[in-house]
Amino acid sequence: MKLAETVTFGGSALDRAGEIRNDPEALAAARAHPDARAIALWRGKPLIKRSRPAELLRLPMDHPALEDAAADLILLGREEGAPRFAADLSAWRPEGQGEATVGAFLDPSEQHHPALADDQVFAELRRIMTWLSPRDAELAATAKAILEWHRAHRFCAKCGAPSEIRQAGWQRTCPACNAGHFPRTDPVVIMLITHGNSVLMGRSPGWPEGMYSLLAGFVEPGETLEAAVRREVFEEAGVKVGAVSYLSSQPWPFPASLMFGCQGEALSEEIEIDPVEIEDALWVSREEMAAAFAGEHPNILPARKGAIAHFLLEHWLADRLD
Repeated sequence: MKLAETVTFGGSALDRAGEIRNDPEALAAARAHPDARAIALWRGKPLIKRSRPAELLRLPMDHPALEDAAADLILLGREEGAPRFAADLSAWRPEGQGEATVGAFLDPSEQHHPALADDQVFAELRRIMTWLSPRDAELAATAKAILEWHRAHRFCAKCGAPSEIRQAGWQRTCPACNAGHFPRTDPVVIMLITHGNSVLMGRSPGWPEGMYSLLAGFVEPGETLEAAVRREVFEEAGVKVGAVSYLSSQPWPFPASLMFGCQGEALSEEIEIDPVEIEDALWVSREEMAAAFAGEHPNILPARKGAIAHFLLEHWLADRLD
């Protein structure tokens, strides 16, 4: 697919500076670099300048807000030679600011640190992802995913002892048994399944009313992407799939997946959903999907903008899947 890397979170060609992650002297020099900056996050929400387009803020390393950051900064890479780090401010408590929706499917809340300007806020990445430039989106997604991994993997999976951050945040090592642990990314297939002029759509419980998306599921050990597509579609909707091809991928840091967008040809139209997996599935014609994208369909809302499902459907409607 020629436009594959124009998907949200893709295509910015960030220099990840992997060659200095295990070099203490180079890392110290990077932190002391006059153009070094920190990408700040609070409970997974990146710090932005509230505007359209939004701007991912890059704080000077001595910014007062970073006094509330965890001691270990994560090296994200370099922009035109200038080091970029991720700083976790999750220990800071935003007194009197909304926290009830933090972590929810829809989180409209914003949190403001007193050391920052009024238009500089922490905002949920799914809400703002289409407001960001490709580079800002990649930095934010990388920072969110790696910090979430550290939060969830503080103890050694081999012996249970507390582990320690190494390689500028890209490894955890257990001092008790010397086991090394590396960031986890879960492979997920998401499927544009078509039959004639229609595409197969489904919805999960708890989604906004009327919202439908492409079917998706985790790849199992020992399974190819093609086999995962066929298995997941049959398990969720009872539809058998023939030919499968790859289209595009998207890092999806909620919390840490890599979405493999695939196209598949359905061998039949009969649907028999598994209610444990999904709430509903249906075939949607190209004309109906165009109406949904235009906000004119009476019952269907399209997949969230910025998600690979929306991306694939948009290009399917425009005949740009080659």
